[in-house]
Amino acid sequence: MKYSIITINYNNRDGLRKTIESVIHQTYHDFEYIVIDGGSTDGSVDVLKEYDKNIDYWVSEPDKGIYNAMNKGIAQAHGEYLNFMNSGDSFYNNEVLAQITPYTVENDIIVGKDYHYDKKNKQGFSSILPTRLSMVTFFKETLPHQGTFIKNSLFEDSQYDENLQIAADWAFYVKKIIIGNCKVQLIPYIVSQREEGGISCLLSKKQKDERNAIIHQLMADGIYRDYETLNHLDRYTLYKLMNICDNPKACKILTYCIKIINRLIL
Repeated sequence: MKYSIITINYNNRDGLRKTIESVIHQTYHDFEYIVIDGGSTDGSVDVLKEYDKNIDYWVSEPDKGIYNAMNKGIAQAHGEYLNFMNSGDSFYNNEVLAQITPYTVENDIIVGKDYHYDKKNKQGFSSILPTRLSMVTFFKETLPHQGTFIKNSLFEDSQYDENLQIAADWAFYVKKIIIGNCKVQLIPYIVSQREEGGISCLLSKKQKDERNAIIHQLMADGIYRDYETLNHLDRYTLYKLMNICDNPKACKILTYCIKIINRLIL
């Protein structure tokens, strides 16, 4: 089996229906679908019963939080790659799994873009992916779990840290990609459409605090200060800077420009 698509849900009935519909209408069918509900009381269970024939495994029971629910899903997964498409989020179109499949030959993690739509301003945009991944990337951002496909075998020795409330997926990426050096493929396709106002938005300060605590465990203070300096740049500028530094000719021009700017303002 190629994929295990895992959805966790709690009292988000309409969002759950939207997610289920986006999963079951994929044109590529070599996947199983798993839904972990946290004991919802808003009618979500009725939605699960309605789609029972389309879901390979579902359960509705109290859990200990987001990552406990995600780990429950991992325990039930038999696919080669896992994707966490949580309730309210959805695949961008019906061809996503078909588009992803050619990239699964040699890669441990496949990362696509996600699409955000601002209903208030009626504007949409897709996420920006770096051309490569390094600790600089994770100091600044994380990968969209909705747009990421992770080899099941990576979870054999470690699942998500349930002591973390909002940053366990970020910590998992750092452990596997930066420390474990697993093979990652960034792809140009939009994989998912994110629901507005997700929990990462609601708990952004908590997320930042958890990430900083983990980073301080991994880095000496002197190294941390270097990354903190880079953090003053916005994500787009930082990624462009990384690209320029990878190009010897462009890097030489950038260095020359910085020297000129330094003479003018200092």
